[in-house]
Amino acid sequence: MPLALYDTWSRTVRSFTPIHAGHVGMYCCGPTVYDHAHIGNLRTYVFEDILRRVLIRNGYEVRHVVNITDVGHLTSDADEGEDKMEKGSRRTGESAYAIAQRYTEAFVADWHALNLLEPTVWCRATDHIAEQIAFIGELDRSGYVYRTNDGLYFDTSKQDDYGFLARLDRAGLQAGKRVALGAKQNITDFALWKFSPEGVTRQMEWDSPWGRGFPGWHIECSAMSAKYLGTWFDIHCGGEDHIAVHHSNEIAQTQAAHGTRLANFWIHGHFLTLNADTKMSKSSGDFVRLQTLRSRNVDPLAYRYLCMTAHYRSKLHFSWASLDAAQTALNRLRRLYSGWSDGGRIDPDFAARFNAELNDDLNLPRALAVLWELVKSELPPATLKATVDSFDSVLGLGLRDWNPVASDIPESIRGLLGERAQARVAKNWAKADEIRKMLNTRGWRVEDGNDGQRLTEIATPPKDIES
Repeated sequence: MPLALYDTWSRTVRSFTPIHAGHVGMYCCGPTVYDHAHIGNLRTYVFEDILRRVLIRNGYEVRHVVNITDVGHLTSDADEGEDKMEKGSRRTGESAYAIAQRYTEAFVADWHALNLLEPTVWCRATDHIAEQIAFIGELDRSGYVYRTNDGLYFDTSKQDDYGFLARLDRAGLQAGKRVALGAKQNITDFALWKFSPEGVTRQMEWDSPWGRGFPGWHIECSAMSAKYLGTWFDIHCGGEDHIAVHHSNEIAQTQAAHGTRLANFWIHGHFLTLNADTKMSKSSGDFVRLQTLRSRNVDPLAYRYLCMTAHYRSKLHFSWASLDAAQTALNRLRRLYSGWSDGGRIDPDFAARFNAELNDDLNLPRALAVLWELVKSELPPATLKATVDSFDSVLGLGLRDWNPVASDIPESIRGLLGERAQARVAKNWAKADEIRKMLNTRGWRVEDGNDGQRLTEIATPPKDIES
């Protein structure tokens, strides 16, 4: 089955053909690094990683570009409020540059923990100020820019199809005045360059032909994608929250400067929800980090598995029970895989079915169903392992890199561990805690995880044990 993907621009599933044979250019909107990413943000990057892996499986060479927004993203998408980086600096007492570096490093650590393929290019907004100024200059010469007392703005009234990606009702927005216009001429106009307030020195500001200041949020992606992929490339990805504002504005800028809608396919992942239909967000306080999962003894790859249990274009409801189920499924798969022998060949029938589900707009839930049907089949162990290996090149669960915990545990310690397991089954928590202390004094630390008790040896047993 040939690869077909849902395009937000056309609102249809379309057959995918690259602009340049054998090569795919893919741009993915990265994080604004004023705080840690939450797992709702990370769901989008998991879906984009799977898309890239599916493209590779279809024989394409992928140039994958991810930006880091470290300036210009205001606290309101309506170009109001302060820059999120400056706000983060005030919150922590660190410089805006230090904030950007710290949270970029934290984001990259999360990226690696989820086994996401390294992008071809990481690009920071602050490293591409010259490109953004040049792009604004193109727009200015084309007559799309007007100046106000606080910056340069893009005049969306000059484009009859502005907001087509989101099917915006521009007339309704203008009449409703849902956002204060301020100095803007139209409700949908957006900032290209913001002036530094008079008498105020910002931490992040640059000289430009129009005055000292900093770029708006949207111009960075148009400028950087053009630099690394050209002004007409294959795929632009992001979360569904980018459709109405950020991506609509990227398209408007590139149409005005270069006459294209930037990307042939616009592909968006949907929200991770918590309570009812509420998306996870930093502003609401519903903020679960990947580190939160680790603190509960959950493997980050179990979260990756959970993300694949729902289609990327459907909302995924997060609960600790669903995450526990994902951890259990992953652990079961790992144990089975580790017991199979090498040297087999990929089963062509299962491989064809798996590929068909992937190429049907990344239908991962059905692809996982094929995986488990394979695992439960009576195929030889070596065939199972070779076929699952092939599947994991897309699933990215790192099965070949996983090893069961192995240690030389004395029989007496194994006996205590067995007694503790029985006590826990009987819900005799006092006895289980007593045995835990006994193990600790003998130089062994026991932790309870989703796959049972985990035992590690302590180099020097502590003299004092606190409960």
